Amino acid sequence: MNDETREAVLSNAKYLRRVRPIDPEEICEYVEDQPHPAVVRRILREESFDLGLIEREDGTFEPAADGPATTDFDGVEALPDEHVRRLEDLLVEREGLGWPEGETGDRLRGRIREIKEQYLRQADVEYDDLTALAYAVYHLPDYYAVAQYVLADLIDDGLVPNRLRVLDVGAGVGGPALGLLDLLGDDALVDYHAVEPSAAADVLDHVLDGVESNVETTIHRETAEAFDPDGQFDLILFGNVLNELDDPAAVVERSLDALADDGSVVAMEPADRNTALGLREIERAVADDGPATVYGPTVRLWPHETPASESWSFEVQPDIAVPPFQQQLDENATGPDHEPGEFVNVDVQYAYSVLRTDGQTAIDARGSRSQAAKMVDAESYVTDRINLLAVKLSNDLSDGGNPLFLIGDGSQTIDHFAVLTEASVLNEDLRSAEYGDLLVLENALVLWNDDEGAYNVVVDAETVVDRVPA
Repeated sequence: MNDETREAVLSNAKYLRRVRPIDPEEICEYVEDQPHPAVVRRILREESFDLGLIEREDGTFEPAADGPATTDFDGVEALPDEHVRRLEDLLVEREGLGWPEGETGDRLRGRIREIKEQYLRQADVEYDDLTALAYAVYHLPDYYAVAQYVLADLIDDGLVPNRLRVLDVGAGVGGPALGLLDLLGDDALVDYHAVEPSAAADVLDHVLDGVESNVETTIHRETAEAFDPDGQFDLILFGNVLNELDDPAAVVERSLDALADDGSVVAMEPADRNTALGLREIERAVADDGPATVYGPTVRLWPHETPASESWSFEVQPDIAVPPFQQQLDENATGPDHEPGEFVNVDVQYAYSVLRTDGQTAIDARGSRSQAAKMVDAESYVTDRINLLAVKLSNDLSDGGNPLFLIGDGSQTIDHFAVLTEASVLNEDLRSAEYGDLLVLENALVLWNDDEGAYNVVVDAETVVDRVPA
């Protein structure tokens, strides 16, 4: 196939897209050397994003719908069967039919133990082929679920276009990629670019091989620091990778140069203390002293104020079902040190940050001194009853005592926790509001908690709590 043929196919496609669905067999008749319909179809697939065309089940091509993407997301119960099968196929291909048993199973189990131990020590993980497989077995399902929960909210807010360019930095074995692509409707057109230098890229390539035809995928086998993005992206993902970089804030800030004017940077990290706090440090370095704005969840509610509190903030969702490959690996484990469930990972707990450069935030409301106090001034109103504007930043953190929730307004220098001591219909919104929701607390009592080095905002029978719709 020569350049003239390609140009002729594209020229005809550009004309016909304004008239009727594009049939590769019809275009063949209009091109001088009459290429085979399969050749025309391949050209249209390769150029589909630039042409703005999606392929239908009948083999014709139509213009992709303009506007924001949509989704019917209703939570994640399990890793979908098609992704389970693809990973199991790879395990059989690499390790044989008996991969969860005997020596091969022991190698995988041993590597998962090493990954977990290195993670706890905050040590670097070297991703060879076995490590990439072990990582996929243990983490692909929960990372898939996390990405779906975070990105579904962004789609519901109308901030993900139907014709979407994605840059997935540190894409790993593909959890966030699969989560995103499964969220999007059949009419979405996606140009997906992954940056992954390690052996995990081979697993990623395998799991992406089964994605829909309206998704163009490219894997760049480079480091995040070395990669130079080409063009503008509507969505830039950092899925569980920032904690592995030497200067993550610099990488995130540099990525803003490749972000479309109305695009979003989405960073996700595990909920443990080190990575969650590290994400907030990166967020503050990029947003509070740079060109970005925190879209959510830690919205700055007071102009010209920035937080300095510890803010160990994370979200918790229902567990997913145990994937068959984790169950098999766990059931075949032996030895005195093994405890049932050691190789099962179904928790969905995560910290995340969404950054934008257009000033838009998930919460439009801003504080006013005539209506609420600033958390930065907390020392001056200890033992007083005050009104507060706050974002709910945790689920219930109590261990059987009074319900306890981290809250923030973007000005706090010390953590604030809302403590529900007397529940009533007037303060029920504190308990029922979701992570990231805006709350108005009226007549709350502020006390200093010397044991925790934090402020307790006591919500009792005299306190009114209202959730403010987004």
